[in-house]
Amino acid sequence: MLPEVPALTPRERGVLWLLALAQLSYAWANTIFTQTVSWAADDFGASDASIGVAAAVVRWGVVLALPVAILGDRAGRRRATLLAAWLVPVLTALGALAPGFAWLAASQAIARPMALALSLMVAVIAAEEMGDDARALALGLLAIAAGVGAGAVVALLPLAELDLPVVGAGWRALYALSGAWLVVPVVLRRRLRETARFSAQADRPRTPIPGARLAVQATVAVLANVFIAGASVFLVNYLRDVRGYPAARVSLFTLVTASPAAIGLVVGGRLADRRGRRALGAGALVVGAACFVLAYRTSGGAMWLAALAGGVALGVAYPATGVYRGEMFATRGRGTASGLVTTASLLGGSVGLLAAGVLVDRGASYGDVMALLALGPLAASVVILVAYPETAHRALEELNPSDRPAA
Repeated sequence: MLPEVPALTPRERGVLWLLALAQLSYAWANTIFTQTVSWAADDFGASDASIGVAAAVVRWGVVLALPVAILGDRAGRRRATLLAAWLVPVLTALGALAPGFAWLAASQAIARPMALALSLMVAVIAAEEMGDDARALALGLLAIAAGVGAGAVVALLPLAELDLPVVGAGWRALYALSGAWLVVPVVLRRRLRETARFSAQADRPRTPIPGARLAVQATVAVLANVFIAGASVFLVNYLRDVRGYPAARVSLFTLVTASPAAIGLVVGGRLADRRGRRALGAGALVVGAACFVLAYRTSGGAMWLAALAGGVALGVAYPATGVYRGEMFATRGRGTASGLVTTASLLGGSVGLLAAGVLVDRGASYGDVMALLALGPLAASVVILVAYPETAHRALEELNPSDRPAA
């Protein structure tokens, strides 16, 4: 018989709402370059290889998120979260002023890391504030909030084809709208409190980050993101160049196939908290990658169904695997370790982007390229099954003995 998953307490729900608001801002900034790069590249005369290089450079900027993560471990989650929440909308909006493709990539190579830092702090706070049987579910719910933020970009994507007054090319208007997310730090400043776990550990010496745990998680992150980054960034180009989709149909395809992933996030979070994370995450990761490869190799209704199924499967995988980043490290190193794993993930994704861009420019089909990159998630699932512990129903202090109260 499966253990019951208790309902969230009023405090947990309140924290979750605040973190969800922060996720909206993060997801907008994290998505906007990927969704608009095809139109920006056309305006500036950039090639597919240039798109791959630019997307990789934007990901390399992830190292700029590490200082914020370290600040979170030294000065507290609240301070680091507020810093990132202020910087994200301001830096993202600078994309509207880009005079060239390289400048656009450079501006987002600074803005996106701040968005990632914000999301890192959100995940750390969620891990520390949620109950032992609700951490994966909370991560899934926060991913749904991120999906809403990303969906807002997608829904407004038809603007990218327009020539608008004042801003000019429509994709610039999307960057200008980023300023609306300044409401997020205003709300967080008033309502977000420091986590109880950090407050309890603030005066205790920091313990070293376990190298073995860090290496295993970084390896999985790299292998999985080699495929996920390439499949997500080049999807718009594939739909436009191979399938001949206009902006409105690209937007419709993305919304229709990606929105059901919310089902996977909730189901995955619930199952991970009740049955366990390891087998669920590994299996769903492989299924999701296989479905997206199929989407790149088919057309019509089969392509739509394959992308939809892939989104749901990866939705199931996300809370089951992502929850480990907050669970397997002690409080005073949790933010830094999560930042290092995220850095590895983004750097791994840049390899997939560079490889995909070069191979497509040399005449390889998108389907063949994605099938090659899908070997990454397959290898990642093996590492998860072999090296990951089962953490469901276990307190963070049990998983990290250095966090236990001193005798």
